[in-house]
Amino acid sequence: MTDSINFLIEGNVAKIILSRPEVFNSFNRDMALGLQGFLDECEQKKEVRAVYITGAGKAFSAGQDLAEVVEESGLPIEKIVAEHYNPIISKIRSIEKPIIAAVNGVAAGAGANISLACDIVVAAESASFIQAFSKIGLIPDSGGTYFLPRLIGFQKASALMMLGDKVSATDAEKMGMIYCCITDNRFVEESWNLAVKLSQMPTKGLGYTKRLLNSTFNNDLATQLQMEDNLQAEAGRSRDYKEGVNAFLEKRKPSFTGE
Repeated sequence: MTDSINFLIEGNVAKIILSRPEVFNSFNRDMALGLQGFLDECEQKKEVRAVYITGAGKAFSAGQDLAEVVEESGLPIEKIVAEHYNPIISKIRSIEKPIIAAVNGVAAGAGANISLACDIVVAAESASFIQAFSKIGLIPDSGGTYFLPRLIGFQKASALMMLGDKVSATDAEKMGMIYCCITDNRFVEESWNLAVKLSQMPTKGLGYTKRLLNSTFNNDLATQLQMEDNLQAEAGRSRDYKEGVNAFLEKRKPSFTGE
């Protein structure tokens, strides 16, 4: 589909590797549309039960490739946001499978916010996050103004977006921006093992959990309780629920299928 992304399925995990390392995996149109296509594939393929997104080389993603914007035939910024980044964020949140961002290096601008839209974010100890938009007179896009205040609070998010400070992976974990920081020499193995673990869990139930988390930002308590009631009933009819209960009673390890 595109040379700027490496895509493969290992077991029940789809691995998406942003692969423009010569420009720190910054996004051009080809890579943005390619990521959208691979996310669609992850949603459609039944064998894919978890998605793992990372970057090739030293960076996760430096955000938008500015060369694409400033060149004479470049796209207007509003077209880039509307056609590249907004669909990526929408797909990440609507796919009812766990999506892990394995941030291996710097995640800046749209690259940072794409990672923060994922269900679980882990980062190598040497990685960092930068809301770089203010440095070139832009505003945070790719869902940044939606997710970051909810993750770390209004005041902290406001300062990071306006000042454009670099946040180390260690500090990102402390402030609740990411799930955890992993030492560099263990990062690839441990982040991948997390994806594998999720793919072996009752992923239908995880998908329902994701749907509930998406709605909790906007629902009142009564509406959210009703959604929990409805989706718990759905989960209770799943094969995975029956398998989980039987495995518990039989004192054995469950074998979930995501059904």
